[in-house]
Amino acid sequence: MSGDYILKRSGEQYMFNLRAGNYQVILSSQRYTSKSAAQNGIASVQKSSPDDARYKRLNAKDGSEYFNLTAGNGEIIGTSEMYKSASARDKGIESVKTNGPTTTVKDQT
Repeated sequence: MSGDYILKRSGEQYMFNLRAGNYQVILSSQRYTSKSAAQNGIASVQKSSPDDARYKRLNAKDGSEYFNLTAGNGEIIGTSEMYKSASARDKGIESVKTNGPTTTVKDQT
């Protein structure tokens, strides 16, 4: 089972989540002012997700591990959940690499 994108409204804005095949959210976008901008964000994840250099591995103030996926221009296009270990975070990155290129988008706007 492959992953999918859930495109949805957040108040007056739009956002998307990338889910793995088990329906777990593995990447969340920023908020966009238009639906087309959110769709462009999905296209950017589809293009950037296979490239390991696009992942910024980070530590939160509480010691949790997480990552940001960046576009070619360095802008953040998605953020992961918080993980308890670097190895769990790295498995999350591998899941985004696997599921990110999917073209399945479920529009819930």
